[in-house]
Amino acid sequence: MNRKIYLVRHGETAWTKSGQHTGLTDIPLTADGEQQAKNLRKFLEPLSFEKVLCSPLIRASRTCELAGFGERAEILPDLKEWNYGQYEGKTSQEISLIDPSWELFESGAPGGESLADVSKRAERILKIIEGSSGNILVFSSGHFLRALIALWNKLPIQKGAIFYLSPGSVSILGFEHKNPVIIELNNCNYYKQKSIEI
Repeated sequence: MNRKIYLVRHGETAWTKSGQHTGLTDIPLTADGEQQAKNLRKFLEPLSFEKVLCSPLIRASRTCELAGFGERAEILPDLKEWNYGQYEGKTSQEISLIDPSWELFESGAPGGESLADVSKRAERILKIIEGSSGNILVFSSGHFLRALIALWNKLPIQKGAIFYLSPGSVSILGFEHKNPVIIELNNCNYYKQKSIEI
C-alpha cells in the first residue's frame, strides 16, 4: 500500500507564539504563519492528492489556501481543534495555577470536549481516509492531529501526548506492508527554503 496521508498543522498565530490554548477561537495567521503556508506550496505542489480535507477554522483554511489547495479543499467541521472549554485562551502556566495535575490527553477539557468526543471526530476522519485509494492531504490543528496520529497507529488517544507538531509542520502517515505507520513526523525542513511570494 503506497498511499500516504499528509497532515499539515496550520501556520503560526499570535496564540501559538504566546502559548495560549487555541481551540475554537478563530484567529488569523501571523505574517510568519502566512509565509510558512506559502512555503508549503513548493513542498506539496509536486505531489498528487485524491482528496484535500480542511478544518473550517481560519488558521487552517488560510494555510490551505496559501499552500495552493484552497479551491480543492473539502471543509469538514470534524477537523476543528479540540474545544478547550474553560481553558480556552489560557497558557499552560495559567492552567497549572487552577489545576496543577491537568493534562489534556488524560482528562480532556473541563467545559469542553472529552477524549471520547475527540476520538469520535477523529474516527470519522479516519473512515474517510480509509475509504480512499490515493494520497490524502489534511489541514488542521495541533492537538487534534496528535489524536489522529495516535488512533491511526491503533494506540489509545492518550498516546497523542507523545507526539509534537510545530506550527506549519508536515507529518506523513502510511503503511509498512498492511500495518499503519508514521513515515515522518513534524517536518519543518521546508522553512529553510528561500521564502516565496504568491
